[in-house]
Amino acid sequence: MARLIYAALMSLDGYVADEDGAYEWSAPDEELLSFINALERPVGTYLYGRRMYEEMRVWEDPETVAAQPPEGREFARVWQAADKVVYSTSLPAVTTSRTRLLRAFEPGEVRRLKESAAADLNVSGPELAGHAIRAGLVDEFQMYVTPFLVGGGKPALPRHARLDLELLEERRFGNGTVLARYRPRAAPGDGPR
Repeated sequence: MARLIYAALMSLDGYVADEDGAYEWSAPDEELLSFINALERPVGTYLYGRRMYEEMRVWEDPETVAAQPPEGREFARVWQAADKVVYSTSLPAVTTSRTRLLRAFEPGEVRRLKESAAADLNVSGPELAGHAIRAGLVDEFQMYVTPFLVGGGKPALPRHARLDLELLEERRFGNGTVLARYRPRAAPGDGPR
């Protein structure tokens, strides 16, 4: 069965965007983006909400991709090679290849997708990830904590979600970002993860 991974670049105080919606402070440098590419390469499907999809679709724009450093161009290749599922009630249509639009997030449908997928899935955006976390669907957290305090904004993790996590990896990057990878511990009687 494929894993569902939630990866997020966040401030030290836990936000993916500040109160003005800005997130340029979390932009990865070459070293970090190269590492992210290695973790993203095995992903076969991205799950997005509308806002995150609208941000990510630039990775299919030839002018944007051409202006990127080598690591950015590699990320574009990884992103373009994967399938995308966008959950939105307001988006009229999707504009990128290998992308389908669904009107509602259904945990059972995501479970079936995990069971049938040949490659891992990645859920992006804190609101959609919150639905997946509360439904018990997230198998791994890849939290990139950047060296910024932003004082408020869009939280990376949902309120009122409680999980016992096992640390899989920690890694420090030259720009001060720290990766903490976790997976949920199995509850008694759940068997091995």
